Formats: sequence, structure tokens, C-alpha cells
Amino acid sequence: MALTPPSPDSSHHLVVEGARQHNLKNISLRIPHDRVTAITGLSGSGKSSLAFDTIFAEGQWRYVESLSTYARMFLDKVARPDVERILNVRPAIAIEQKNQVRTARSTVGTTTEIADLLRLLFAKIGKPVCPDCRQEARSYHPEAVTDDLLKRLLGARAMILFPVAAPNATQTPAFTQTLLTRGFTRLKVGDQIIDLHDLSPRCPLPIVGEGKGEGARLLYVVLDRLIIRADDRARLVEAVETAFREGEGTCVVDVIGHGPQSYSTRYLCQGCGRRFEPLRPVLFSFNHPLGACPECKGFGNVLRYDPDLVIPDEGKSLSQGAIEPWSKPGTDWWQKQMLLAMKRRGVDLTVPFKDLPKATQQLLWQGDRSFDGINDFFMYMEGKRYKLHVRVLLSRYRTPFDCPGCHGSRLKPEALFVRIAGTDIHRAMGLTVEGLREWVEFLPLRPFEQEIAADILRQLTAKLGFLLRVGLGYLTLDRQTKTLSGGEAQRVALANQLGSRLVGTLYVLDEPTIGLHARDTDLLAGILKDLAAVGNTVVVVEHDRRMIESADYVVEMGPRSGEHGGQVVCAAPTPAFIADSRAITARYLRGEDTIPLPKIRRSGSGKFLVIAGAAEHNLKDLLIRIPLGMLICVTGVSGSGKSTLVEDTLYRAVARAFRVESLPMGRFKAIKGLEHLKGIRLIDQQPIGRTPRSNPITYLKAFDEIRQLFAAELDALKRGFTPGHFSFNATGGRCERCEGSGVEKLEMYFFEDIYAPCEVCEGKRFKPEVLQIRYRGKNISDVLNMTVDGALAFFAGAPKLQERLHLLSSIGLGYLRLGQSATTLSGGEAQRLKIAAELISGGGLSHQGTVPLPGRTNGDRHRPSRSQSPRDVLYIMDEPTTGLHFEDIKKLLAVLNKLVNAGNTLVIVEHNLDVIKCADWIIDLGPEGGAAGGQIVAEGRPEQVAKVAASHTGRFLAKALAG
Repeated sequence: MALTPPSPDSSHHLVVEGARQHNLKNISLRIPHDRVTAITGLSGSGKSSLAFDTIFAEGQWRYVESLSTYARMFLDKVARPDVERILNVRPAIAIEQKNQVRTARSTVGTTTEIADLLRLLFAKIGKPVCPDCRQEARSYHPEAVTDDLLKRLLGARAMILFPVAAPNATQTPAFTQTLLTRGFTRLKVGDQIIDLHDLSPRCPLPIVGEGKGEGARLLYVVLDRLIIRADDRARLVEAVETAFREGEGTCVVDVIGHGPQSYSTRYLCQGCGRRFEPLRPVLFSFNHPLGACPECKGFGNVLRYDPDLVIPDEGKSLSQGAIEPWSKPGTDWWQKQMLLAMKRRGVDLTVPFKDLPKATQQLLWQGDRSFDGINDFFMYMEGKRYKLHVRVLLSRYRTPFDCPGCHGSRLKPEALFVRIAGTDIHRAMGLTVEGLREWVEFLPLRPFEQEIAADILRQLTAKLGFLLRVGLGYLTLDRQTKTLSGGEAQRVALANQLGSRLVGTLYVLDEPTIGLHARDTDLLAGILKDLAAVGNTVVVVEHDRRMIESADYVVEMGPRSGEHGGQVVCAAPTPAFIADSRAITARYLRGEDTIPLPKIRRSGSGKFLVIAGAAEHNLKDLLIRIPLGMLICVTGVSGSGKSTLVEDTLYRAVARAFRVESLPMGRFKAIKGLEHLKGIRLIDQQPIGRTPRSNPITYLKAFDEIRQLFAAELDALKRGFTPGHFSFNATGGRCERCEGSGVEKLEMYFFEDIYAPCEVCEGKRFKPEVLQIRYRGKNISDVLNMTVDGALAFFAGAPKLQERLHLLSSIGLGYLRLGQSATTLSGGEAQRLKIAAELISGGGLSHQGTVPLPGRTNGDRHRPSRSQSPRDVLYIMDEPTTGLHFEDIKKLLAVLNKLVNAGNTLVIVEHNLDVIKCADWIIDLGPEGGAAGGQIVAEGRPEQVAKVAASHTGRFLAKALAG
């Protein structure tokens, strides 16, 4: 391609010329600087390839060029973006929707550095409060001692003293000479003043305090004798300062007529004299040994064996296997010896466990000389923890419980003794972002404290303000980062960037509206406008209608997905884009294309799943009635309690009842209607795999048939190749250098790990002799590089394989490559793969086919019989529309309806109005987030919810229903 010189005004634009990364078709375009640009288009049309894999990657590469030669030696193995040139690219920062945090030590507070500021605040102005006498401990500095003396004892005669440990008789001469050498000539012992010049070297010093307390064997060195006067302040300050230095932080002022006045630079309780640790920021850090609770090491919980998991069904008798770990084949000896011992004691083995006497239940746990109890079993198995299967077994019965030492605070007691305005740091970190801002704003501080903390409070207020601006005021500061959704993690990162106040930077964001209620979208759009207004280039990959309309410039990629995408359909200022007839997105923005309402709302099965008294986190003792056999949307503003209700309470309660999972449940009083269900599935956005060898085709169990097709080829039969030779997960035909992954992992100690193409197989994964085998002109590596849509036509003679491939295409994943690494999939793509797996496993897809094949109409579709498809399964989903265009949401709704039409119930946490308006039933929580949420604002059909004035969702839903 011949490059043309840039035009004179090109400095105001980011210029991309000849981009060919992934499916991009040698495109060129200009993106205006200091503006917000939205890149939209169908899923797989090339949006991320342009925004992240080309523009952002080039910006990062240019940064890498400034690193050391050692760093570049490794990074040279990573291919640069496939683009002719990019002009005027600024230093780039990517803010993606993936939550990469896995450690339990990371919290919202530590991620945003608010925890660091709070630790500094408590170290600077915090005051220890004695746990015994409830008095505030104090520490003094020379100026404070002087002020106290001048205020209380003005005009009195005093001696400034500091304590020293008394020597024994043999050490007396050396001790005396040392004091004289340092200029000290007098000692005070009791009421007696001793002149060291008059002291005989052989004469032992008189000693007081012969006991075992802190004052045992102490002498006091006289520094100065003076009258406490204001005009002698400098002398008094100097004397006290010297006393603190020489007395290792202790100064005693012996005032005639008032007795000794003791001062210390250490914190001491004024009532009982209890000493407290010096206040340092690390004392308040659960990630540092000096601050972390010694029992739980700063995690806040300890793993213990949970009786509810060991005996999950107390309705079972001992003979029926009530003790679950003893019902396994490998542990039957423990069951037999227990049954024999109980029979000898006359215990009825057919009585339900819950009806056994408490003494018998306790005996089963403790055991005695005649048999080993449950505790003995676990103690024995703990000694076998070096075996993997034993560790897996034990993990099934352990649950995190609040640490008995710190009660979940993660900190040692000494840190919790320190208070500011009656609040310790654990309570401060337990506040929401909005609550902490109010606490900081109305903090009652003395002028001296205000002066010390002014800069800390200013930074705290700014950081909290940024989190509030991105709609995260409901998050608590101690919430673990790994529990945040992808959208929440992205907005936390965005708040951090707002706090950095960078200019001249390129920001690339991936759908920042994920997890954001329609009410807050305009707020986020305003923040991005502010970023651009101060001199930054903001590029947003986005599908949200309001976010696209608020952008300054819009680029649509397409016209379709995968191989049929990768072109710039339209790139223009927003008004011109909306008027463009070529762009699919513009047709939806103009209202020419819509996602239609269902012709009829399902009536359901008439049965209900009921949860009474749901009270976890901010839920307000809710009674939730879930009609079965419907598509149900749980809605509400961010932080209103949707995930707490659906995932922490509903899913975990039902999953524990079906013994699918054993995670701690949200608090509730009762659950009814479980007898109407046969199972539960959580389809979330967690990755389908964490290694490059995991990919869509293996996840859907479709690679087996492809390998069989290659193994049946004549050349493969001649060489004795089996299907195993065409597997990159088994030895034989795979490249052993990269173990079939096609890439080599480079551990970068200053960056996250980097994957570079394998130098032996050049990313093809297999040995050369395996790659010589061809099926219809393609080798196994070529097939793995095909898109789903391309493979659909290529494998026309394999109906079972085609069925799976067509399902992927029908849910908007036709652009994915069969062998695409799971590590490159977005959360939304991973979730839709899980939906496909459920349909394949029987939730709506049979070997006869429930998905229309190419060229067939809906009338040609064969519906599986009820015996072929499982019914009465409860499916839980969290924002399945993540990463989907309007056109793709149409396809997704069709697939979700298949799950429900097969006799199942689908509960979705969702903000997308196009999905909400198509639901059969809505449960809207609110009215606000955090403490102001957790209530049912509205429930019923979408038309009913739209009429509830108190519902934020209803207000926007009314507009969606009206078109």
C-alpha cells in the first residue's frame, strides 16, 4: 500500500493507515483527539481488534521502546500490530471490563489507595482508647509538655528528670563515671538528691523500687531545676526534649507541692498506665505482619469443618448415610465402625439424625474409646494432606468462618484500639463510599489535628468523589475486589484514572456501561466528556444507545461479523452517523429497527419458589416469590441488592439443597418450592478456562468429532494415527515444546506474563507429520483457525458437528475461531458459550436439532420430546447481554426463550431495557443503592412495573415499551 503524507491538520487526529490485525481489512481512518469516540458494530465485527489490538497495542509498544534493553529483549518476541502506520498516537491506557483480581487480600479500599490514606490518617491523628478503663491514651512531645506545665503549674518550682536503670554494686563506678562524662551530676533517689561528685566509688547506690513492676530498680537523673515561667519557656522545652531523648521517651517533672508528673512519647493510658504500640501506618494494614491478625494472617476468616456440609440432610438416619463423608466407597470403614458402636449402645440407626438426642449427636462428633468420631476422621485425614485427592475431599467440607481473634476485621487488637471520633479503622473501612465521604466531611477535629490531616483529608475527599462520580457510592471499602463484576472493576479503574489527572493520554475503554443502570449512564458519559475536555483522547467500545448518542464521533465496524466484518462502515460525527443509511446501529438509533416485544407473556407453571426473610447485606427482610416456568428479570440501580439476592442467597441456597455447591449462603429464614425443581445452573461470566489450550471447540465437546474425521483419512490410517494424535492436550501429535498451546509463556517480573508464538511449531500446535494430514484440503491447524461460520460450511457432511456450530452462530458467536484461546474471550463471550453448552447438554438442543439449519425455516424445526430435554431446571444468569449489539440481542433472546420453552425457569440480573421489556416477570429492587436499597420497589409484568412511579427501572421501561 502506498503511503500518503499526512495532511496539515492530521496533528489533531489519531491517524490509522492500513490496519490488518485479525479480521481488519486494510482499513484507514482518523479519530479526533480530545474527543470521545465510540466504536460500535456487531459482535466480532472488529471493534476490539481496532481499539485494543491495534491502537492501544501500538501505544503500549511505543512505551516499551523507552524501557531498558533487557526488557526489550523479551518483548521483541511479541509481534507488533499488523498496521502500516499510526500517527499521533498518545501514551495509552486500557480500561477493560475483565476483573483480573483473584486474591482475597485485595479490596476496594486497597485498589483505590483509600485504605493507604486511611491508615495514614489514623497513624497521624488517631488516639488509642484503653480497652480496660475506656480512657484515651496520650503521647506527648516537648511543646505539649511545656504547654501543660504552663497551664496547670505556672510559678511552681520543679526538677526535670529522666529515668535510668540502677546498676548493681560492681557496675556502680562505671555507671557513675558515664553520667559525669555526659554532663549529668545529680541523681534523685526517692526524696533524696545525690551529688555524683560526692559519691564514693566503692559505695553502692541506694535503690528504690525493688519490686517486679515497670518502676523496679529505677533511678532518676536530674537535668535541670527551675521555676515554671512563661518567659523561661525555651529553657523548659529544651530540658524536656533532652529528657525524652535520654530517657528513651520518658520525662518526669517533679513539681514541689504537686508531686512527680510523668510524660511519655509513647501512648499510655492515663488511668491504668497501659502502654500502646507507636502509631505507624503499617499497624493498620492487614497485608503487613505488624498489623495483620496473627490467627487468620489478615484474611479475616479461618477455614473450619462445617457441620451443615458434613451432615447436609439431617432427615437421613445413620444407616442411610447421614454423615456424608462416610458415604464414599473409600471411607466405608469409618461408617461401619460407627454403626457397630452405636448399635451396641442401643441407638436406633433408623431415626433421622435431627431426632437423635443431643448427647448422641455430640458423641458422633467427639467419639470415644469404642469408636472414632467425625473429628477423629478429619484429624486422620489431615495427616494425609500430601495427597491431592485428600485435599480435594477435605475442601468439600470446609467453610470460611469469621476469625475468632479479630472477628473479621483482619487486624490485630492493637490497631482496633485506635479511634478517630469514636470510630476505628475497621468500622471506617466497612462504610460505603458515600458513607465514608460523609464521615470525612463532618469529622470533628481540633485545629492542631485539622492542620496535620488537611492534605490527607483533601486527597480522601477527591478519591471518594471520583468513585461517586462513576456510580459506585454503594460499594463498601472492605469489599473484596475479586467479588466485583467486570463493569464495577472497570469503573474502579476509571475512578483511579480520574484521580491521576493525566492529560495528553489515550484512554481505551471496553463497554464501561456494563453493570450500570440506565439512570447512571448519562453520569458516566459526562465523566468521559470531562476526560476529553482536559486534553485526552477517549475511545470507547460500546453498544449502549445513550453512550453512543453522547459521543462526539462514532465509528461503526462491519458490515457483519468475523470474516465478513473488519471494515469501516461509517466514521463520522454523531449527528451525521445517526443519519447514515449504511450503519445497522444508526437504524436502531433512529427507530427503524427494533427488538420486538413478545406477542404473549408466559403464564408459567403456576408454581413458585419462595424465599422468606432474605436479609443478607442490605436486603430488608424480603419475601421473594419466583414464578416458575418464566423468563424473570431482577432489576434495580447499581448496589440495590440484585447480586446479593440472586447469587448470594437464591443460587447458593438452592445449590446447597441440590448439593451442587457449599459456599456460605446469604441470610434468610425459609425457602419453599424446592420440590418443583430438578436442578440449578449458574451461568456467569467467569472464564471457561485459564490456559491457552482451553478454547470454544473443546469446551463444547465438538473437537472429538473433528479429530475422528482427520483420523479416518487414508494418509492418517497408513501412518497409524489415531484421534489422539490430533489432540493438543495429549502427547503423540502435539508440539512438545509448547505442549500444544501454540504459544510460550514469558514470565515478566515487571509486567503481566506474556505469551509469544512457539518458535518450534510457529503457533500451529502440532508436529509437522500431523500437519501433513489433510481433510478436504485443510490440516488440523487450519481448522482450528477457522471461524465458527466458516467451519459451518466446511463441515457440511458432519450433521452432529454442524448442529453445535450452528448453535454458536445463532447466539452471535459465529465470528469466534474454533481454537481461540479462552484467555482472550470476554466475560460475555464466555457466558454465551456456557449457554450453548447447556443447550447442547439437553436444555433445548437434541440430536434431532432444535436450531434451524441454514436454508430451513422455523417451521422445519424439530422440537425434542420432553424425555430428551431436562425440565424444571433453574438457570441463573448475570447480564448475558454483555458485549452484544442490538442485532445480537435479538439472537440471544431467541436462545434464552428456548431454555424457558423447554420447561425451565430463567432468572436474569439485567440492566438492558431490550431484555427487560421482553421478560415475563420483573422483580425491581431499590429504590437506591447501598443502605437505601434492598427493598422490592415493584414486581409483576413489565407493563405493571412501568407504572410504578417509585421505580427508576419503571421510568425507563415505560419509554422502551412505548417504542
